[in-house]
Amino acid sequence: QVRLVESGGGSVQAGGSLRLSCAASGFTLDSYGVGWFRQAPGKEREGIACISGIDRSRYYQDSVKGRFTISRDNAKNTVYLQMNSLRSEDTAVYYCAAHLRPQSICVGPLNTDKFGSWGQGTQVTVSS
Repeated sequence: QVRLVESGGGSVQAGGSLRLSCAASGFTLDSYGVGWFRQAPGKEREGIACISGIDRSRYYQDSVKGRFTISRDNAKNTVYLQMNSLRSEDTAVYYCAAHLRPQSICVGPLNTDKFGSWGQGTQVTVSS
């Protein structure tokens, strides 16, 4: 069964850090681009970061650029999102998903229709 599982969410004060993990099972992740998305209450899901499968190029939404870093460990079949300098507006459920087509390049803004194998999400709460 192909699936992605997010972990690492939690509650943190503004200015703090968290590292989210996206672990894949049932398929090898290294040839696929992986995106991180988030959805705050009452808002649409937005793509905030992506790492390509073919050339490891990265995309960041402006709101997280310079604060968040996406990386991957192919040996662990896992993609990470390091989140620093967290703000209250970063509070959301965070999801990871893989490109539907292997070797796709991350191009922003991320289109959720181009991603699949969505995880169940992990809650991130930042208090000010």
